[in-house]
Amino acid sequence: MTPASSPPVSVESLQGLLAAWFAPWVQALGLQVESFADGEVTLRLPQSDQLSRVGGMLCGQAMMSAADTAMVLAIVTQLGDQRPMTTVQLNTSFLKPLAGQDARITARVVRAGKNLVFGEIDITGATDGRSVCRASTTYALL
Repeated sequence: MTPASSPPVSVESLQGLLAAWFAPWVQALGLQVESFADGEVTLRLPQSDQLSRVGGMLCGQAMMSAADTAMVLAIVTQLGDQRPMTTVQLNTSFLKPLAGQDARITARVVRAGKNLVFGEIDITGATDGRSVCRASTTYALL
């Protein structure tokens, strides 16, 4: 639930948080909010030569950054944007390379407590829908 003092969550407000809350190099990823629900958000990471390594494969660092960023927005959809938070743990498994297509990042809150939030992220090819990366996270609410 969103606190009464928080503005309603929308695709536009979440997109605005990408510009307001995150470092310029995270903003340079070009993440786009596609959809959200309570405790869940889906972002698109556009394919880019700047984020690719040999063979046109999306680099793992970009996937991890996108996953971490998506989870923050998923937490916002559940708790509102008035809660400062920080990543405590990000465990990432790369399942297969992604090349020649955008990535779709779906982050879900698994459990939100008073001090900790646990989440899961799945990164898939935006065109073929095949899973390329799975991550689990823990965030501390400050």
